[in-house]
Amino acid sequence: MKRGDTKKTNSHLLLESSMLNAEVKEGEILPPTIQRLMKGYNKYLRPFFDNGPVTVGMSLDIASIDTISEINMDYTATIFLRQRWTDERLVFEGNKSLSLDGRLVELLWVPDTFIVDSKKSFLHDITVENRLIRIFPNGTVLYALRITTTVACNMDLTKYPMDKQTCTLQLESWGYNINDVMFYWTRGNESVSGLDTLQLAQYTVEDHYTSVSEAVYETGNYPKLVFHFELKRSILYFILETYVPSSLLVVLSWVSFWISLSSVPARICIGVTTVLTMTTLMMGARTSLPNANCFIKAIDVYLGICFSFIFGALIEYAVAHFCTLTHPDAHIYMYGHHMHDFDDEKNGMVHTISSHSNRAKRRKEADTTPNAASASLELTVSTSSPSGIEPNPEASPPEPTHWCITVLTTIRKVLRAIYCCHVENPHHIDNYSRVTFPLSFVMVNLLYWTYYLYF
Repeated sequence: MKRGDTKKTNSHLLLESSMLNAEVKEGEILPPTIQRLMKGYNKYLRPFFDNGPVTVGMSLDIASIDTISEINMDYTATIFLRQRWTDERLVFEGNKSLSLDGRLVELLWVPDTFIVDSKKSFLHDITVENRLIRIFPNGTVLYALRITTTVACNMDLTKYPMDKQTCTLQLESWGYNINDVMFYWTRGNESVSGLDTLQLAQYTVEDHYTSVSEAVYETGNYPKLVFHFELKRSILYFILETYVPSSLLVVLSWVSFWISLSSVPARICIGVTTVLTMTTLMMGARTSLPNANCFIKAIDVYLGICFSFIFGALIEYAVAHFCTLTHPDAHIYMYGHHMHDFDDEKNGMVHTISSHSNRAKRRKEADTTPNAASASLELTVSTSSPSGIEPNPEASPPEPTHWCITVLTTIRKVLRAIYCCHVENPHHIDNYSRVTFPLSFVMVNLLYWTYYLYF
């Protein structure tokens, strides 16, 4: 035999002897009761392997719900999961339970429970793995874990932020079907505790309950436990953050109704500023929501209503200002309110100016009266032939000409109606807006809050 082969054989023997010594030492540290229980125990076989399914009772203690994300549609929670089952191979004499080190769980059979819809989970291991093993004399095993898990939760955000979300925590068996393992809640709806004292940032827990069902897959039916809890969002934050500022912006846009139509820079400044501020507020309200979300949310509807009223106030000034420009006495209406502030001397001047203007009008009318009479006379003479014979009917204008005149007249009337040519006083537009805009906004708010809070 070569010298190198001899060295390899000796090292192999030393490794085997060290492993045997470790097993002996491990056996020596176990108490006699555990040694008797572990003798002939096979952790790869479930209890009652040939005598029906093993029943596993579960209970939960919700330590905290750290985050609830609308963007990712999930929640992160820290829970204490407790499982109980009976293993006939672990029955021992006595009246006291045995509390074992959590690391001895590797020697026992445990259910292969997993959390459905879990995105990521981990078992706390500071300062040691947070596990608990307790064996009772009748063979009942209590196995507890401390887990932090992020679970998906499908949310309906159509009524956001006045919405209620129902999330679930589902527990299933990974490899054992209903013929091998059965799950049940140990105390029904009271099997889950900790929610009554739970404090959440934006939500309050309104209701919670448990249910038992089966998960149907291609490989068979598997036991499943479901914990349902209903979360109601606190709307106070959104009222102070979004609803109140947007409503105040709408009220601010109404200030322009009390500003003179001649103050173009002031009214345009208020209108454009409120529109831009409302746009910024709408963009900020969407930052905490999914970008690819196809829901039309309640907050989007309200922000759209406020934006419409603000934009409508800006359009109202454009219409009123246009009417003042197209009105024949536009300069009088635009600056007429300043005349009431003049003193008596200035009022006398105004009356003098108006009397002069009336005289000028009378002179123009007197000048135009002879012209009109002569024109009518010429028209009378021209309609008759020089010989006094009636005109030939064939010389009358054709019918299409009358039709074109009728169409043009109709179009002219429509254009006059569109361009507010029939507005007697453009200042009345502001007067009407001071009443209609606030009343309309109040009515829309009543409909909005009634629908989203009670339907």
